[in-house]
Amino acid sequence: MADNEQDDIMEFDDEPVVVMTDEEGNEYYYREDMIVPVGDKRFAILVPIDVDEEGCECSDDSCGCGCGEEADVFIARIDVDENGEEIYLDPTDEEFEQVRKAYEEMVFEEEEEEEEK
Repeated sequence: MADNEQDDIMEFDDEPVVVMTDEEGNEYYYREDMIVPVGDKRFAILVPIDVDEEGCECSDDSCGCGCGEEADVFIARIDVDENGEEIYLDPTDEEFEQVRKAYEEMVFEEEEEEEEK
């Protein structure tokens, strides 16, 4: 996500979509998969989406859209700008590690809860 800047937040299938633009003007679309609180800060786990292929439900690689592939996720710190709007920023290395650990703990706790049911 380095060198990307947030262009816009829009709605797609009733989910917020974060639109990032790189230095060359290429737009990339992400959806918030999860919000991870760490201390008094919030971090978003952003999963890339392809707006053109979002409607695919094949869940395998037969259509060629790549929907069966596991996507790389990104971590972004959620801050508020001077207008009160949420903005997504790159976390520091220390914040990244804290979020990674908090996320792993959340996933582990969810798995334990599922096993207990």
